[in-house]
Amino acid sequence: MKPTFFTLILFLLIACSGPKEVEFDVLIVNGQVADGSGQDLFKADVGIKDGVIVSMGKLADRSATNTIDATNYIVSPGFIDVHGHIERSVLERPEATNLVRDGVTSMVTGNCGGSRPILSEFWQEIESNGVSLNVASLIGHNTVRREIMGNENREPTAEELEAMKAMVATAMEDGAVGLSTGLLYLPGMYAKTDEIIELAKVIAPYQGIYASHIRYQDHRVFESIAETVEIGRQAEVPVQVSHIKIKGKNSWGRSSEMLEDLNGYREEGIAVTIDQYPYTAASTGLSVSLPRWVQAGGRDSLTARLKDEAIRGRVKLDMLQMLAAELGFEDYSYAVVSNCRWNPDYNGKSIPEVAIMEGRTNALDDQLETILEMMEHGERIQMIYHFMGEEDVRTLMQSPLTMIASDGGIQEFGQGNPHPRSYGTNARVLGRYVREMGLLTLEEAIHKMTALPAKTFNLLDRGKIEEGMVADVVVFDPGRVNDEATFENPHAYSVGIDYVLVNGQLVIARGKHTGSKPGQVLKTNAAAL
Repeated sequence: MKPTFFTLILFLLIACSGPKEVEFDVLIVNGQVADGSGQDLFKADVGIKDGVIVSMGKLADRSATNTIDATNYIVSPGFIDVHGHIERSVLERPEATNLVRDGVTSMVTGNCGGSRPILSEFWQEIESNGVSLNVASLIGHNTVRREIMGNENREPTAEELEAMKAMVATAMEDGAVGLSTGLLYLPGMYAKTDEIIELAKVIAPYQGIYASHIRYQDHRVFESIAETVEIGRQAEVPVQVSHIKIKGKNSWGRSSEMLEDLNGYREEGIAVTIDQYPYTAASTGLSVSLPRWVQAGGRDSLTARLKDEAIRGRVKLDMLQMLAAELGFEDYSYAVVSNCRWNPDYNGKSIPEVAIMEGRTNALDDQLETILEMMEHGERIQMIYHFMGEEDVRTLMQSPLTMIASDGGIQEFGQGNPHPRSYGTNARVLGRYVREMGLLTLEEAIHKMTALPAKTFNLLDRGKIEEGMVADVVVFDPGRVNDEATFENPHAYSVGIDYVLVNGQLVIARGKHTGSKPGQVLKTNAAAL
């Protein structure tokens, strides 16, 4: 039977029309949505196109290049980690596997006063290298002060202060999200409050935030928080207290007092918030075990001073005072080597254990000598300090002011003995503190990881599952999500976080890294302010 004229026309029309256009790049169906707001879960499919959430609702019959069946899963915004240290590691390990497998889609680096001095150069390196997560940065006060003044223990001259202010202004023009201080570290420990106020005033026109590793976290934490708030008040900028904690047995149990103070400042109109990692141990350099005065000028000056027996004796006396009065410990068993590049055999060993390895006893004086000899080597030694109380961790976590942040970095799997927070921070909160303990609801926890940090750090196109928002998305199993990393075996990826999208592209699929590097540099739009 020969085709009719009309049959031929219909055939040509169908042939010319081509295949039907795919509506979504990624379609997530059958999941429960925790949208980041803290409100109750709801059922909705999520359609993503060109890196943006474009549709929500009943979308299962719509077409997509990739469809994710999220039955029995939670669909949440990507986690925004507001406290990380990835200046070098993001270029060495741009896949950031330990972080993205924990659900992190955006990281704020440049914390604790340490950043790249010229952010425009940092941005260029990231963009040319590619990265699997988004990166924002603060400008670090320690970095700025060191560039202008070195590690000197003195106030800046008028000219030096102006030079520091100019560096901060340049960083804000380049897109920094704010200013950070590390007042426990060189050379920020020598800066007076007025100096920091003047630098914080520079960030105000750019809607920047002042994030501080405060001066003291022991019994003096209250005066240190008051100083941070006063800087925010006088500079008229919001304030972030970094990795909030109370360290030392002498002060355990006082976290409720801290929150009373913080809530009081909020009532006064100060925009103060806090971040926290869900562990009872911190991680920083060995140098914090030494008195501040002996560190002036940097490592070379420190080494020279320690050769003087009188100075060495005074240092030991001050260390004993710090150990007993500030922390309430009898010895340095709480201090464990995380990464000693010049002697990896130290990794995972406490200071008393290192003393014994070096042919000494575990007597306290031998521990002091061991620390000083390690410092005299001249290279930074990363430590883990078990000096916080679990009840304080729980109390602080429940505050509406608290965001979840790792204080971690991008780790090379199997190298060193890092703090497990770099691998398991978010999964630990969702597994231990939400599912097992019921300390937070799932919706509260997600809010602390997403919308709250997005609002606080002015990343307003992220942090929510909502039409028009950038498609940074995490799909996880609430019954299985868990941290596997421990202090004894820290190199273990989180489980239960099976899909992670960054800017609409799959970086984690079925629990494995895809190799994709769709991350972006997140800058403040200085020109528009």
